[in-house]
Amino acid sequence: MIGLWDTTGNEVVKALAAERRSAGGVASGMALTLIVVVDEKRVREAEAAATIAAAAHPCRLLVVVRSDVERDRNRLDAEIVVGGRLGPCEAVVTRMYGRLALHAESVVMPLLVPDVPVVTWWHGEPPEEIATDFLGVVADRRITDSAQAADPVAALRQRAVDYAPGDTDLAWTRITPWRTLVAGAFDTAQYGITEATVVAPRRDPTAALMRGWLAARLHIDPVWEPTDEFPRMREVGLRCANGDELVLTREDSMATFRRTGQEDRALPLVRRPLGDELAEELRRLDADQVYAEALGAAAGISGLEQRPGKRVHVWKDPATAQRAEAGVTAHADATANG
Repeated sequence: MIGLWDTTGNEVVKALAAERRSAGGVASGMALTLIVVVDEKRVREAEAAATIAAAAHPCRLLVVVRSDVERDRNRLDAEIVVGGRLGPCEAVVTRMYGRLALHAESVVMPLLVPDVPVVTWWHGEPPEEIATDFLGVVADRRITDSAQAADPVAALRQRAVDYAPGDTDLAWTRITPWRTLVAGAFDTAQYGITEATVVAPRRDPTAALMRGWLAARLHIDPVWEPTDEFPRMREVGLRCANGDELVLTREDSMATFRRTGQEDRALPLVRRPLGDELAEELRRLDADQVYAEALGAAAGISGLEQRPGKRVHVWKDPATAQRAEAGVTAHADATANG
């Protein structure tokens, strides 16, 4: 590992090139560039997930930690790891302070691997508008996690409002095992599905996407039955045109599949590590049309998959916005105290 403190972007590029020459074959065959936007307190968690994903998708990992944008002095610290503790990948962990944090692309762009796709992953609360972050605009695929937001279901709706082809969300990835089992139930179904029910907490974004997926695929209006007894989606039930019921119920790492007239079956339904979820999303680098249809159905917005895939950067200064908001609040308080 190479540590560079209070450095420059040029020095980081030079140090990475030198480390790649030293590592030799370990640093070859990069399939993509993975940009991770994360807070300082969650860097190790993001690195652990990226290490798992890199085992399946060798990549250059660029971790961007933005701190204290109102700091008077700009500063860039960097760690460079090639073929070390992060597995078969090249990693550059950058910590940016001051106004430099608002222009992270000036450091990141020279570090992108030439001629390979770029994926940006926000490990934390997703941005309200991805176009306000240049690291999202430059990416071919953009991965958010609505479960990290204060109101996950509202954040998922915002993902639909802000959607462009190439976007995805880890809430969608988490229901892949559910969708696999539910789709498998259709293999022996002789009649169409007329009703569907999803039992889950009100704030579960996976339930919202499951409901949207069922609506988009079956052209029905699934019922969401809220529950406070379980922390995540508990059950998916389907009713056939002939009256048969198919019910999939989660029990820890297993699921019980019940169908009218048949014996219950136990099926695996394991909650996967974050790194496995990330690796799944890195398998495809084109737009996910099925996700777009499910997200649109969940949010009540049609035609998401027909939107243009290219984003245009919208400059936004969070420091200015915070000061403006503080000024409005102060003015309101002064008026009230009149």
